[in-house]
Amino acid sequence: MKTYLVGGAVRDALLGLPPGERDWVVVGATPRAMLEAGYKQVGKDFPVFLHPQTKEEYALARLERKTAPGHRGFVFDSTGSVSLEDDLKRRDLSINAMAQDEDGNLIDPWGGRQDLEARLLRHVSAAFAEDPLRVLRVARFAACLAPLGFTVAPETMALMGRMSEEDDELATLPGERVWREMHLALQSPRPELFIQVLRDCGALGTLLPEVDALFGVPQPPQHHPEVDTGLHILLCLQQAAAMGADPVVRYGVLMHDLGKALTDPAAWPRHHGHERLGLKALKAVHGRIAVPKEYAQLAELVCEHHTTCHRALQLRPDTMLRLFDNLDAFRRPQRLSRFLLACEADARGRTGLETRPYPQAEHLRRAYEAAASVDGGALLKESPPKESPTKKSAKPHELIRQARLQRIRETVQAA
Repeated sequence: MKTYLVGGAVRDALLGLPPGERDWVVVGATPRAMLEAGYKQVGKDFPVFLHPQTKEEYALARLERKTAPGHRGFVFDSTGSVSLEDDLKRRDLSINAMAQDEDGNLIDPWGGRQDLEARLLRHVSAAFAEDPLRVLRVARFAACLAPLGFTVAPETMALMGRMSEEDDELATLPGERVWREMHLALQSPRPELFIQVLRDCGALGTLLPEVDALFGVPQPPQHHPEVDTGLHILLCLQQAAAMGADPVVRYGVLMHDLGKALTDPAAWPRHHGHERLGLKALKAVHGRIAVPKEYAQLAELVCEHHTTCHRALQLRPDTMLRLFDNLDAFRRPQRLSRFLLACEADARGRTGLETRPYPQAEHLRRAYEAAASVDGGALLKESPPKESPTKKSAKPHELIRQARLQRIRETVQAA
């Protein structure tokens, strides 16, 4: 029985990146031998075991054979006769198909180190095409490793294109797995490349047709010098990443203009009412992909209210307060911060306007802080609602609302 460090841990060490989780492959062992050695089995589809002390994952070397459509349509052979080279051959990219033995020697039968040096994301073998999830993984690696100069190898992009064009297996991917890859890509330094790679290989139309439909949709050039709405979304994602926005904000940015593909083409490049139309498209996305509630809610709010934020300097105090209430900002102040950051990324995600100031965010932030400074409890003690035989007294929430509105008025007037 021999044990090898494999996959991302080997790749990242060669790239000089901080170490992450370590995965191991065991050659020449059986499930029974692993259990007798004290390992705990956790894998259902194929034998994966947890080390008794480190709790790291140890998988038996295995072969796989496609038996049914979809990401899970495989049977596995993990008998002790499977070699390390055969196990590595089934992996997605050559840079993920390297191993290291107990003495630190590199085992690289499929050219991973050469591709690391060439900064190429290249598939290992034709078996790549049997798993549709690998299309998303390549797009995700492109987004994660772009700062190091990595690009997708032409032959791999061509294979992904054939996978997207020739069968419908991409549509069989579980929404949970699609979201996992999206989420990892949204955390990357270049999240827009995840979308770009999927579009370049033809997969975006299957996985995110609502986003794919934005490409080719024109916008008014005086507001959007880049014109194309799809390009605008990519620029917005790039800005969100540059501004240090978290993945919740980046998802809202990705989805904020979906309604522009649903407006009347006869009215283009104008998109009146695209905010509300975008909610319909978002509902379709969230019906397919397992997007967490926190992400979905912010995306809906950014979609519906981003143009209101852009008009902040012209808003009346009561409109500002209504916006804060729609965001539930007094109970969830972080949501307002995320909303403003998403709107700023939208404003700056335009060719030639990437560094322009966005005073709307600070204007709304000051107004919110003034309104949030109202102490509801103290206010009700000072001016408790009183019943009158001739006139109903204001309800507590209305008293608080009026006090908040007055604070906003004073702040706006002082600006």
